[in-house]
Amino acid sequence: MAARKEGNSSTTVERKSERELVVTRTFNGPARIVFQAWTKPELFQRWWAPKSCGLTILSCEMDVRTGGTYRLVMRHPSSGQPMAFFGRYLDVVPHSRVVWTNDEGGEDSAITTVTFEERGTETLVVVHELYPSKEALDDAMASGSTSGWSEQFEQLDAFLLGGS
Repeated sequence: MAARKEGNSSTTVERKSERELVVTRTFNGPARIVFQAWTKPELFQRWWAPKSCGLTILSCEMDVRTGGTYRLVMRHPSSGQPMAFFGRYLDVVPHSRVVWTNDEGGEDSAITTVTFEERGTETLVVVHELYPSKEALDDAMASGSTSGWSEQFEQLDAFLLGGS
């Protein structure tokens, strides 16, 4: 399974197995700052939704602690109804790791693990998505729901560098 860099960024997306997708990128900044961008709702909603998709985050509720929950409500111009994304935090280690469920997909939902590894003045972020089956990951890839990582990480990089 070959890794690929998306766009001109340093984001690498790799299908590691039939059920696993791994996304990596190094960001300028300490792990605590990068971690905050992932765990504070007011920061998270500034970079999460890929702008090219036309998604607008209407609300973002995050209780980022082991046993906590999250709920994102987004709107897309082609949809009459807002879309809700929600789940539970299975494990949260400040500045180091966040693991959550993606419950809106029912049994075909992935479990997402994000790790933050500080390397000097930079932080390596690794996103690991584990799907319940090969078909679930195939479907996610076919629908395009896994294709926004490069753009999201570009937006996060710009945000961390003081952009919007």
